[in-house]
Amino acid sequence: MLKIRKQIGKLYVHTALMSFGLAGASWVALLAARGFSLVQIGLAESVFHMTSLLFELPSGIIADAFGRKRALAWGRAMAVLSALLMIVSDSMAGVLPAMVFSALGYNFDSGAREALAYESLQAAGREREYDRYCAADMVIFRTGSAAATLCAGLALFLGYRKAYLADAVLGTCGLAVALSLRETGGLQAARTAGEEGERDPNAGARALSCLKESLRFLRGNKKAVKVIFQNAGVGAVATLLLFFLQAKLLQRGLPETALGPALFGMGMGGAVGAALVIRIRRLSFERTFLICAAGVCACLAVSLTGWPPAMILAGFSAAALDDFLEVRTDAALNGMVPSGQRSTLISISSLCFSLIMIALSPLMGALFSL
Repeated sequence: MLKIRKQIGKLYVHTALMSFGLAGASWVALLAARGFSLVQIGLAESVFHMTSLLFELPSGIIADAFGRKRALAWGRAMAVLSALLMIVSDSMAGVLPAMVFSALGYNFDSGAREALAYESLQAAGREREYDRYCAADMVIFRTGSAAATLCAGLALFLGYRKAYLADAVLGTCGLAVALSLRETGGLQAARTAGEEGERDPNAGARALSCLKESLRFLRGNKKAVKVIFQNAGVGAVATLLLFFLQAKLLQRGLPETALGPALFGMGMGGAVGAALVIRIRRLSFERTFLICAAGVCACLAVSLTGWPPAMILAGFSAAALDDFLEVRTDAALNGMVPSGQRSTLISISSLCFSLIMIALSPLMGALFSL
């Protein structure tokens, strides 16, 4: 009992440290303040998303093949390296590699944290409590992210060097927490890799085996594929709605000084939605999906009214519905998938979300431009 509480507590701390990035939440404003053009900033963002798209699946395979603990540690190490590169870089030659390492930091965290939490609870015979963990973890992540956006002014006041130094310190603390985690005994990598740091001559074959087994599982489990695409579709619409509201609110007369609090409030909608999961547990996944999908579509319609209060309420509600479904999806998928492919399959879910985002982005942009 004490060990599992300690493990879950460390995972919560890891999430809190990862979610609050003083410079990371306002990196666009920091680059602009340093004299980088909007074209250069757009290029940096493109590099980030392309890296994330390309390495989402490989990072999941690595977590399955070599251990979730190692993946989380590598993720925080990448985040620290990204922050340090931003501190010493005066040109795009340094900024672009920093964006690559930043994306890799998120990739290595994605899937590994959820898989380690589920398997830790499973090893203690408490896997039914995973939805409670997932809800609390989402609340921590959304609260930390929202708080970071609220501190954008502080980051600009401190300057990019001090702001990124703060991120590097937080990343180092996260790395220490990741290294203190306990790898689950059921993980294939823990059984075959041996001592940490030991070179494995069959590493490539092991990683390829994880991918093949994951794809074989998806071919034979249409329900899991359906759950992945349902969550990705709702999540993409809700995410793009919040993204475009940043610009649309200002166009509709919201004062610039009110944008930060408005974004913070809408972001906290996700925390509220995640917290509601543990109170509304009897709904089937199909009913949950239908309610959330219809609700997000209604929020999209309300956001097009052009009235700022209604638009902010729509953004808050969409975030709440999105994270409610996200938590239910995480719990459903972790209960379906085999242990050896858990991180890989969660990464495939994230990859599907990215692909739907790419397809929907121009359509949503055209809708909001009307």
